[in-house]
Amino acid sequence: MGFFSAVKKFFSGGSQAAEEIKQEKAPERPKEEAAGQNENATEAPAEAEPEEPVSAPEEAESGQSAPAAEAPEAEEAPGVETVEEAEEGAEVPAEREELLPESAPEKQEAEKETAAPQEKEVPFSAPAGEASSLPEANAPAAGSPEEKAGSAAASVPFARSPEEEALALALRQAEPKLSAWLGVVLEGVEEEGALLWSRLSFLLRALETPEEEARLFLDDFRNWLERMEYHWLEDFRSELQYRLALALDMEDEEDERDRLFAKLQSGLERTRARFGQGLAALISGHSALDAAFWEEMEELFIMADMGAEPSLALVKRLKERAREEGVSTPDGLMPLLEEEVEAIFKAPRRISAVNPPEVILMVGVNGVGKTTTIAKLAYRARMQGKKVLIAAADTFRAAAVEQLEEWARRVGADFHAKGMGADPAAVAFEAMDKALKGGYDVVFIDTAGRLHTKSNLMDELHKIRMVVERKHPGAPHRTILVIDATTGQNALQQTKMFKDTSGVNEIILTKLDGTAKGGVALAVASQFELPITFIGLGEKMEDLRPFDAHDFARALLGRSEE
Repeated sequence: MGFFSAVKKFFSGGSQAAEEIKQEKAPERPKEEAAGQNENATEAPAEAEPEEPVSAPEEAESGQSAPAAEAPEAEEAPGVETVEEAEEGAEVPAEREELLPESAPEKQEAEKETAAPQEKEVPFSAPAGEASSLPEANAPAAGSPEEKAGSAAASVPFARSPEEEALALALRQAEPKLSAWLGVVLEGVEEEGALLWSRLSFLLRALETPEEEARLFLDDFRNWLERMEYHWLEDFRSELQYRLALALDMEDEEDERDRLFAKLQSGLERTRARFGQGLAALISGHSALDAAFWEEMEELFIMADMGAEPSLALVKRLKERAREEGVSTPDGLMPLLEEEVEAIFKAPRRISAVNPPEVILMVGVNGVGKTTTIAKLAYRARMQGKKVLIAAADTFRAAAVEQLEEWARRVGADFHAKGMGADPAAVAFEAMDKALKGGYDVVFIDTAGRLHTKSNLMDELHKIRMVVERKHPGAPHRTILVIDATTGQNALQQTKMFKDTSGVNEIILTKLDGTAKGGVALAVASQFELPITFIGLGEKMEDLRPFDAHDFARALLGRSEE
């Protein structure tokens, strides 16, 4: 989406980068701009007065030129029609003496003080900061109450109230983490309402988000809250942080990884209880890496649904590394085991599509969560600003088309279908035609859930691939097999058949939360050398997360980061 270039500087450079952005992007309001506002809004001169009104009459009387550094900045102020006149006339116009009599500064200052409480929308406990530390680049010039009412329809209003000055200072002083920034912005917010939208609008404007992008982001999130019927902050805070992380391309940021790891640890709790505790008992029960130790380790791996061949291969590699590195005790073997488990998932990175749209073919047996996985992937793409099309090539199940259409509506993706009993290959062909003509970025093609033993249905997948490739050379760029982690060893049979018949090159492992068979991930990755790209850790949209081999190994073995 290209969101929030300014905040990336904050997060990448810390407070120093924030200060650079402030110096480059937050100029003071030129005095010529304030004079122009006085001419156009004489009924409210106090709001159009410059920040240092006392010196204004002296400058007007002396006839000094306006500072050269302020002249180009005046062009950036939105909605001020007199800026060009102020720039063309280097001298301050004589009429300014009439607009700014000597008694005006005191009167205007008093009006400012009385008007300030009216601008208070939300209390904020952070201390007020200096004006020079606040983001001012995109702040609109203050106007009359009528002007404020006329701009109320704007998605991102930005008033310079004392509370917002304090809020901006608190943002700059906060730890450069997404969660820390949200903590500042959402302080005192308990539910959906005017306070929430005011704070989010302020954040986006302070980060110099383009107005249209900010409007789309807020409108999309507001519509989602209405659809989900969420009201309290605790129900949607994680979703808000997730959306911002996607928009900012910050899923690898430390705070987001910590949040994912906590979720992963919780999801693998039963698997860890079955595998990790057995491993701990094995290590504590042996003092040396003898034959009995290695035999018990093989049995432990097999019982964790890793499969016989992958288990034997892993034990063999551990023996070799222990001998090479001089490890002779079970305790010393644990770091090596973590590294080997992580290495199992180091499959080659997939190649991104070079000829948009990217076409993704979704396959899997019935009941693995394929339809909801498509919705979650489409949702991620939508949050990244991509135009998404979902094609319903599952024409065998009565409710499949209606279910997928409803998901497409919820996530904001377009939808194409032909109805019950239609030729799936024809649906895919028409969807590709629509995607090419409509300028879509991503196309998801759903296919009927089928048993890997049904050869006729597996042949149908081959036909769909042929049709799509004929319409769009190189497509499908990704063929994703969705596997239910709770199926254990059946996942190996499914992977083998789908890889042989439909060219699977990527795996998504669903229902990993709460299963004792999470070890199947090791078996699939080890035996077929296919990358696991996402894992499902729950029902919410944000619960489909990118797979991280290092985090998975830590969570599976119950080890913390050293």
